[in-house]
Amino acid sequence: MIRLGVNIDHVATLRQARMTYEPDPVTAAGLADLGGADIITIHLREDRRHIQDRDLDLMRKIVFTKLNLEMSTSQEIIDIALKSKPEQVTFVPEKRQEITTEGGLSVTTQKRLLIDVIKRFKDNGIHVSLFIDPDKDQIIASSEVGAQSVELHTGNYANARGDKQCTEKLEELKEGVKIAQSSGLRVNAGHGLTYKNTGPIVEHLDVEELHIGHSIVSRAIFVGFKRAVREMKELIHNHYLIRKTSKHVEV
Repeated sequence: MIRLGVNIDHVATLRQARMTYEPDPVTAAGLADLGGADIITIHLREDRRHIQDRDLDLMRKIVFTKLNLEMSTSQEIIDIALKSKPEQVTFVPEKRQEITTEGGLSVTTQKRLLIDVIKRFKDNGIHVSLFIDPDKDQIIASSEVGAQSVELHTGNYANARGDKQCTEKLEELKEGVKIAQSSGLRVNAGHGLTYKNTGPIVEHLDVEELHIGHSIVSRAIFVGFKRAVREMKELIHNHYLIRKTSKHVEV
């Protein structure tokens, strides 16, 4: 079964719009846990635009599912992550001017840095994943620097228009999964996934985790956090059953 990682950054985004104490992303993490989330994902950005150090500290105490910390290779953030020791870290690219992460990490251009950083986390018993585009060179480089998992960027698929373009982007992701697995990497996926476009990902990609945030947080405004998470879990489960019984999908 594919595990669901719920990214709660946008709860903190709403809080920081007024620089106040509500809504509390820590509370959201607890409710997501109760709704069936398998993983809680947060991104501690260098500019602290949403998740704050306080949020990470409290989540280490109240989150009983796996905590996945998205982060840059900034020394400050590395030190914080090594001290808090989440179960998993996912290295992502980070630009100050972007609204959200716009693409995958360029592993090929910073292999020496990543080799050293990844070793530090693995030596501390922390699982390391890299958020990358489904590009062969980036996938192979991820294996070479010592990553244990990759999270394939699904943004291009999510932004595709029309059946033809969606199919093309889905095929790129399928090929990326095969290359990653043949390189000894575990494979996750995420970015831009919604209640409308997650089904084909589940049916066609042999991945272990899906990390979904904005769509779940948006739905939670209307139906509540536990229900929003539970509905996404049910969607994933139903499409996984379709995948398992389909004759035209490789499993």
